Amino acid sequence: MIRINRETDYATAILGLMAGRPGERFSAAWLAEQRGLPPAMVSKILKQLVRGELLESHRGVKGGYSLARPADAISIAQVVRAIEGPIALTDCIEGGGQACQYSPYCAISSNWSRINDAFYQALEGVSIKDMSEPLSPEHPSLRGIDIRIKSAVS
Repeated sequence: MIRINRETDYATAILGLMAGRPGERFSAAWLAEQRGLPPAMVSKILKQLVRGELLESHRGVKGGYSLARPADAISIAQVVRAIEGPIALTDCIEGGGQACQYSPYCAISSNWSRINDAFYQALEGVSIKDMSEPLSPEHPSLRGIDIRIKSAVS
């Protein structure tokens, strides 16, 4: 199963909260309280987001954290990279031919690369601003969702 880790999920929720109040500074404690998350976990995530240049850290009495750029300019792909590292669905994507003993005989690694690129582009196409707002029932990605769900269950 391909799964985004818990910290990335929390980071997206934290950034989504911040996106709703652009230009403000937030304390780790306030963000933890608002999201119902452990303060130590939130502090760790915020530091990773600062290292990933998605947040800015401000010291002093009016310190805290703020978005490093507008929420519509921060993609989910950037969040994943900041928290988890490079996006790679298989070892051969991340490590190249050296990652697999069978790479000299492998005919499918280029296809995994193509799939990885599509996955990356999908994550790159969704911003924190997008994630902070619920989709309307008319959103193109939701058209026919009830039909797709029924056919998947059948």
